[in-house]
Amino acid sequence: MSTISIKDIAAKAQVSTATVSYVINGTRNVSRKTRERVEQVIEEMNYKPNNAAQSLKRKRTNTIGVIAEDVTVFNVPEIIDGINDCADRLDMHILLTNLRLDKRIGRQFDQVDAYRKYAEDAVSELLGKQVDGMIYIGAHPRDLTGLFDTEGKPIVYTYCYTQNDVSIQYDDEQASFEAISYLTSKGHSRIAIISGAVDSMPSRLRLGGFYKAITAFELPFNPQWIKMGDWEAESGYRLAKELLETPEPPTAIVAMNDVMAVGVMRAAKELGIQIPEQLSIIGFDNREFSEYVSPSITTMDLPLHEMGYKAMEALSHILQGEKVETGEKPVCKLIERDSVAELAT
Repeated sequence: MSTISIKDIAAKAQVSTATVSYVINGTRNVSRKTRERVEQVIEEMNYKPNNAAQSLKRKRTNTIGVIAEDVTVFNVPEIIDGINDCADRLDMHILLTNLRLDKRIGRQFDQVDAYRKYAEDAVSELLGKQVDGMIYIGAHPRDLTGLFDTEGKPIVYTYCYTQNDVSIQYDDEQASFEAISYLTSKGHSRIAIISGAVDSMPSRLRLGGFYKAITAFELPFNPQWIKMGDWEAESGYRLAKELLETPEPPTAIVAMNDVMAVGVMRAAKELGIQIPEQLSIIGFDNREFSEYVSPSITTMDLPLHEMGYKAMEALSHILQGEKVETGEKPVCKLIERDSVAELAT
């Protein structure tokens, strides 16, 4: 696939992307002088129109509807950027709808009837605008089977899923396993974990990775080192104090998000425990603030841009009538900062 898009052609030829499209497709009259200038730039840049994209242009609106549950939630903007990145390369366009669920329902994601109408209205609006397909971006990973009907339009989900549609998810279990593996490489064996909400899919998968690592590295298993939080800093603080005040406290704590990791840091400070000299901490999500607290938080970075890109790519394949093989899940990446140290012997 060409890495040059019609936006690049338009910029160099000093015309609009629509004019470049008219020249390529011959769909409207363009002055001879403008046409020659565009054609010259196409030749100079060795632009090769994407056949699949050209086919979509002839048969469809070349527009994709993107439904975001809330654009203010940390994961959503980078996923949208990934969708835009791929759409640009395919010379496709997106229409973005923001459900604003964080403001409307908070984290009551189990209360489906509280937000079903917002989702249905968004789908109806996009169908009215003749989009070719849709991408739905969740604010929290969960099963959305039966939430709405797209009336036959193809849809791809990311950061959430249904039982019947293509979805792009990252590998939570692998990320948790890698976090524990990193701590063992630093000499830690007394490793505690503070989970998110017990009914959360990421919590279950990350706990699965934790248990696998315990077995793989033959680490001591202490049920008291497994705590169930709620994603908020206060739960990280409270549960970390419980862990650190035991007769045999852990030397490392994995918090299932960076927000709870900040709570762990607060508890350690109150107890006079130095980080990372006496306690190592790993968070999840690579939130922006994690780089600026002191010490900066070692964390697992989520492949959000890649998820958005793959979601758009998958939808493009579906629109071409191709079978989509999602293959391996995008993987998280360990970001090494200052909250983990070698265990002193």
